[in-house]
Amino acid sequence: MGDPRKNLYERYAPIRRPLEVAFWIVLMSLQAVFSTMVAIVDMRTRAVPRPNWEVATWEGSSHLVLLLLVPVLAAVERRLSPLARTHLPRFLGLHLVASVVFSVAHVVGMFGLRALVYAMAGERYDFWGWAGQWSYEYLKDVRVYVSIVFGIWAYRLFLLRLQGEARVLDAPEEGVAMPPPAPAPALAEPEGFEPSMPEAPQPPPSPPPPPARPERFLVRKLRREFLIAATDIDWLQAEGNYVGLHVNGHDYLLRSTLTDFLTQLDPALFARVHRSHAVNLGRIKEIEPLDGGDARLHMHDGTTVPCSRRYRDALRTGIGAA
Repeated sequence: MGDPRKNLYERYAPIRRPLEVAFWIVLMSLQAVFSTMVAIVDMRTRAVPRPNWEVATWEGSSHLVLLLLVPVLAAVERRLSPLARTHLPRFLGLHLVASVVFSVAHVVGMFGLRALVYAMAGERYDFWGWAGQWSYEYLKDVRVYVSIVFGIWAYRLFLLRLQGEARVLDAPEEGVAMPPPAPAPALAEPEGFEPSMPEAPQPPPSPPPPPARPERFLVRKLRREFLIAATDIDWLQAEGNYVGLHVNGHDYLLRSTLTDFLTQLDPALFARVHRSHAVNLGRIKEIEPLDGGDARLHMHDGTTVPCSRRYRDALRTGIGAA
């Protein structure tokens, strides 16, 4: 029995990744089988029919390459999604470029697989004319590209609704600098009046104190309110137009950018370790170096967070200061 205190998303999260992978494998496999059956029936009406194994190779190679490209399309959708509201022409232009790259990778990949299968069967597959067929393939691939990207976007939107968007109810109050008092108007001096010695200059007013960072955040999620201490946040992750707070095994999604939200946290306790990740320095359990200068951070809650090499020095400085 699962924990009754967990909502539907929290019960789904542990099996989310395996189910996503299984979904795409099953979907592409069913499409490949269906397309193969249709192509075999169609091939029987041709003047020169081809063997069934060739038809199966054509359809199977195409769908296998599409399956391998799904993670790439998911990354493209996640990267370009924030541009949809603010830079629509750039958003559409980048998707157009991505669709061309997707089509070229699909055509080259499936032609290469076909050549390999033909060679294993003792046959020769002529794939050198793929460039001439690319314009025809692109018209089909652009529809597949739009379908997959739209499906990924709809699924991500569904997860956001299922997870429940949290929002900060008591935003931190910023310090307000009081304006300096206006100087008194100068009075006219009577004739024969000798001015006294000027007074010593007054010291400049001290600058206003910096705005206090909140120690706790009151967030609303699924019609419930939760009080979260800033120090209880294990790590943060940018997710498009949102930032995910990972707190004691629970996720809270806020409509904010990672950069903006970090300004509300103590820089002595929190450090950015990746373009899309930041961590609580006190929650790091182990730093695992990786090839190329990157690292993997093992957190006390059992999760791992990537650390790119451009943030390694800042991480060391932050840990030493903490």
